[in-house]
Amino acid sequence: MTPQVLNTEAAWELILRADNLSGVTLALPGSGEPALELNSNGTSEWRLLTLATEEARSLLSVFLPLCRPLAEGSPLHVIGQLGQSLDGRIATVTGRSRFINGEDGITHLHRIRALSDAVVVGAGTAAVDNPQLTVRCTSGTNPVRVVLDRNRRVPESHHLFTDGAAPTLRLVAGDYKPGMAENYRQHAVTEIPCLSRGPELLEPQFILEVLADLGLRKIFVEGGGMTVSAFLQAGLLDRLHVMVAPMIIGSGRPAFSLPEIDFLDDALRPVSRFVNLGTDMLFDLDFSAPLPAN
Repeated sequence: MTPQVLNTEAAWELILRADNLSGVTLALPGSGEPALELNSNGTSEWRLLTLATEEARSLLSVFLPLCRPLAEGSPLHVIGQLGQSLDGRIATVTGRSRFINGEDGITHLHRIRALSDAVVVGAGTAAVDNPQLTVRCTSGTNPVRVVLDRNRRVPESHHLFTDGAAPTLRLVAGDYKPGMAENYRQHAVTEIPCLSRGPELLEPQFILEVLADLGLRKIFVEGGGMTVSAFLQAGLLDRLHVMVAPMIIGSGRPAFSLPEIDFLDDALRPVSRFVNLGTDMLFDLDFSAPLPAN
């Protein structure tokens, strides 16, 4: 009898089943044969127990680290994402970015959403792109959608406020009181005053505290560049996925906006690996891992 070989479709099903689990063995989809063993110590370590295609192994290695269960009282897990051109642009000068990344990159993006409690975007990205922030290109559950809309810039007619595909939290300027939005899942859109009223930069740490108060612990900061950069500068990203498309825009908005440095010794050099997604190249950057000794 020819043994079954795990393909990408079955691997993704295993990943969805592995979310927030540890110390278990999962069976091959459609079979009782053991396929995947998850470490019992709460880490993202795993062992494949069946034959698998190279693409399936790659999928498991990229997404299983995002499935690690978070112990009660432990820090949130925050992943950021940017899709950029070869010359480091995430949009044109007018803010248009649909679509820099190809079909495989978009599927990858939707898979991250499926493993997240909440997906966060800034007002500029939400206003220009009118995103849905759902998992329509893959299987899984839509995350809670969070838009950082201090001055209510995003039009009320946009998908986030009208399609009812998932609860939407609109974070606006005002004073936050713990527990004020605890029933948000009963509403299509919930406005939460919690952002500073002035022109100051975002306060990523406080935003995470608000989301944690609402029971949201696996946070996906999807964009745009200013928002992801704010979380990166604050040292709050555990992981960052940068998808590079084979495209040269020539001008436009840069991927990162960080303080200037004088010496390359001060550059961020996280543990990293590269994954060929097909239409795009993924740089998987792990900011939570200790750097190897020189």
